[in-house]
Formats: sequence, structure tokens, C-alpha cells
Amino acid sequence: MSRATGPGAVLRVGNASGFYGDRFSAWREMLDGGELDVLTGDYLAELTMLILGRDRMRDPDLGYAKTFLRQLEGTLGTALDRGVRIVTNAGGLNPAGLAAAVRSLADRLGLTVRVGYVEGDALARPDALTANAYLGAFGIAACLDGGADVVVTGRVTDASLAVGPAIAHFGWGRDDLDALAGATVAGHLIECGAQVTGGNFSFFTELPDGGHRPGFPIAELHPDGSAVLTKHPGTGGAVTVETVTAQLLYEVGGPAYLGPDVVTRLDTVTLDQEGPDRVRVCGVRGTPPPETLKVGINNLGGFRNSMTFVLCGLDIPAKAALVEAQLTESVGPDGLEFTLARTDHPDAVDTETASALLHVHLRDGDKSRAGRAFSAAAVELALASYPGCTLTTLPGDATPYGVFTTDAVPQGDVAHVAVLPDGIRVPIPPPPVTCLEGPPIQHQALIRGPSFHSTRRGALGEVVGARSGDKGGDANLGVWARTDATWVWLRGWLSVERLAELLPETAALRVQRYELPNLRAVNFVIEGLLGAGVAASTRFDPQAKALGELLRARVVDLPTELTAGPASEGAK
Repeated sequence: MSRATGPGAVLRVGNASGFYGDRFSAWREMLDGGELDVLTGDYLAELTMLILGRDRMRDPDLGYAKTFLRQLEGTLGTALDRGVRIVTNAGGLNPAGLAAAVRSLADRLGLTVRVGYVEGDALARPDALTANAYLGAFGIAACLDGGADVVVTGRVTDASLAVGPAIAHFGWGRDDLDALAGATVAGHLIECGAQVTGGNFSFFTELPDGGHRPGFPIAELHPDGSAVLTKHPGTGGAVTVETVTAQLLYEVGGPAYLGPDVVTRLDTVTLDQEGPDRVRVCGVRGTPPPETLKVGINNLGGFRNSMTFVLCGLDIPAKAALVEAQLTESVGPDGLEFTLARTDHPDAVDTETASALLHVHLRDGDKSRAGRAFSAAAVELALASYPGCTLTTLPGDATPYGVFTTDAVPQGDVAHVAVLPDGIRVPIPPPPVTCLEGPPIQHQALIRGPSFHSTRRGALGEVVGARSGDKGGDANLGVWARTDATWVWLRGWLSVERLAELLPETAALRVQRYELPNLRAVNFVIEGLLGAGVAASTRFDPQAKALGELLRARVVDLPTELTAGPASEGAK
């Protein structure tokens, strides 16, 4: 493919989008910045599918990420001239529609382009707004083998955008499980764009540019599935063992990372710093995929509205209680939720630092009750409630919100189809060998490290990094140690019980804990923290993106032997 000279050559796969709304100029930056064979773009998330579903309700011809077309308008000619093939899941709920739009764009630009697309992920669920199975990478590979310059998909796993080109280039089959697993890790690492090159990195102040404008990533894939993570020369951020570790821990569960083509053993991943901005990812093992595919389901859950009161000075709890009682009497208790954020400081010298915020949310199936009836009731308290009553929000109508759930279907029940540039439809059969997965093995920090005789009070984040995120209603929280000595301590210290002490909101929830010794990391899956998913959540941090930084900010007893500086050794 492109500059690669054969199945044994390195395949350079870049990424130019990690979500719907990512840096608009990244496509141009990646194409102009250096050598590439494939450029991918990830636009889909659970919330995005809801947004696209609402788009499609207004216009059946929509349902895809329109931004991609605007980005492609200025870059398609360059990609074709340079032989860079494009693979994206921007097709969302309408991959055929986006494929047709790409052809129309090319015609308008006077370009000749071969477009293939992958379909079959959309499932007939009359009771759902959207229902989509997470397809694998072999449909993408079939489109590339069929000569596609651009491949558009609907809901495939994010990593499949990189795995598909590797299958097509190296000729892997269904039984090349270790290679597929290695490419899955590489795909997972680049799928979120700049997050692997220093974006959202715990130790951003240590990056060469202070994290100002990290470049987008590249995975140099090899025939055995190993890869080198890197970026174009001269771009910001950095690619280090720690930036890669952070992304590897993002939105994962146990060591067995389930996918439609392979189960990837994250506990076999080895990371080594090969050179400046070059991290080798190798040793990954794979086992047969599960019998089923994950299905993401979005439904409209009702309507929601929010108002925020500013509570200044003394008697903050009593002021909040008065508002709660007044609003409950006015609109009724059903669907009301009150969250008091104690942002106030004692003896403050200005209003802002002396104030707490009372966030009031209402969710209801009745749009009128959740709309002006609620927001007007809040505003009516302005002269009839606590002293100093004021709000940061204006009265407004309710907006619809979605509820995300998951299901599973047998792989053979999904009609995975690659539509080649010439219109030929190629059915993609399910994997011939699958494995029924047992329950994942949890680790409860039963292995105790050596005793440390002296401690000091300090923020946990002085010695560990963290990365957190959302998976439906659950949250994951990965924590890694910066040195081997810190790992010995962390492994025995950070238990589920300790996490509940440090993050009390997790105490009543089911929390699973897993160890990844090769990464010097533990990963927690906190079930139900996000309720019915991002679109329905009223949490201050609805996607749990800041959960890891909250943990790092907690002050604990740190062994004095542990240093707070950056690691001088790679993960082994």
C-alpha cells in the first residue's frame, strides 16, 4: 500500500481524528507532515451515535459526521496524489450515504476516487433510536483489497480502523491471533488522536512544549503485529512509555480486551523507549474472539433542564436546604436532583471565592414540566428565598437526553458486508473459531510490598499517573507507577477498599480491580458511576474524564523512599 513495498514492509498508519469535533486542521497536518500509507479518522462515541440518530430523525439522508466532508474537501487531492488511503468510521448510521457524498465531493473537485464502505452494523430494533453492533476489521480489509482509496464504515471497533489496513497489507488471516492482537493495541493507542502524544497527560508540565499543541500519532506496524508509536518530526507533545501507557489504560476493563476479531491480552504488552518520540509495542498475545458482538443501543430517555444557584457567605447548607424545599414544593419531587458544590472559602475577600454552587437538575418524560415550568419556578425564587439569592443560568426550555445500554448478538447473526468501489458486495463471514469467555480474574491487592518505615504527606499524583474515562454507565480508572519501586508499593496499597476511602462516591458501587504488571499499573472498573450513560448523566464530570486527576490530588501517606521525579526506566 502506498510507499510500502510489500507485505514485509512497515505500514505507517496515522490518525487525524479522535472524536467528532477534534482538531479540524489535523487532516492537513498529518498529510503534509511526513510519510504515511494510511490515514484514519475516528468520529464515533456512544454520545455521537445519539447525536447522529437525532440528525437522522430530522433528515433520513443524514446520520454521518458532516465535518469529515469539510475536512476532506481540502485534503482529498493531496491524499490521492501521495497514495495515502483513508479509513474512517465517520459513516456513523449511514455509511452508504457518506460514501456517496465523498464521490460527489470528488466529482465537484475534478478528482477520481474509489470509495468502498462497510455496512451491516445497524440492527433492526424497533424500540431503539439506534442499535449498532461493533464490527471487526475484515470488512475494511476487503474494501482496501478491492482497490478503495477511501473506506467509510459505520460502527466498527475503534481499533479496527488500523487493524483493517494491516490485514490487507500483511495478508493476515483469522488465525493470526497474535498479529491481530498487536495491531489492535496499536489501533487502540492511536484511536484517540493526540491523547497518546501528550494530550490529557498527567505530567503535561514535563512535555517539551508543556502540552500546548501535541501532534497526532502514527503507528508503524510490522508483519508480526508489533508496532512503533511515533509522530511527525517537529510536532508538539511527546511519545514516551508513559504517554503510551496512559492511552493504553484508557477505557479498558480487564486484561482480556474483547474484540470482534481477537481477544487481546493487555497483560502481555511490552513497551520500550526505542528513541526520541519512538516507543516500541511488542509481545502482545491474542486468543480467539468471543462468540458474540457487543451492541450499543441508544434511546431517548426524556427531557432535562438545569439551573444553578449561587450561595454566598454563611449558612450554606441551610440556604441549599431552603431552595430544595421550595423547588420540591413548587414542581414536585419526581426527577429532581440537587448537587451542592462547596466551592466556597472561609473569610473570602470576594464574592466568587465566598460562594458555593447548588446545581438543580430535573429529568422527566413531560417536556413541559422539565422545561419552562421548572426553570421559571427557579427564577421566581430570586426575591423570595435565601439572602443573596442569584442564579448563573437563565430560564429555558428542556432538551432531550439519551440513555445508552448494551446488548450482545451472536457473530453469525450480523450481516457484515464490504461494498467494494465497483459495487460488488462481499459478505464477511464470522470468525470460524470463537471462545466463550469466562469471568475476568480480578486482583484485590493481596500481594503486600515491603514495609516502609517512614512516610510523608503528599499528593498521590506526585508518584503516579492516571487516566480515566467512560464506558456506558461505567467508568474506568487506570493508575500507573512511575518507577519499579513505586509499583511495588502501589500494587499492595491501592486496593478497592483504599479507592473507596479516597473516592467516597465509589464506595457503594461494584468495583473491579485488575493488575497489569508489564505497565506497572492497576485498572479499576467502577460500575454504574455514570448512571444511564453520558447523555443522561448530571454529574459535574459526566464522562469521568477528571476522575483520575481527582484521585491524584488526594493527599496520602507516601513512603519517603519513593521519588516524585519522572521515571528513568521504561515499562518492562
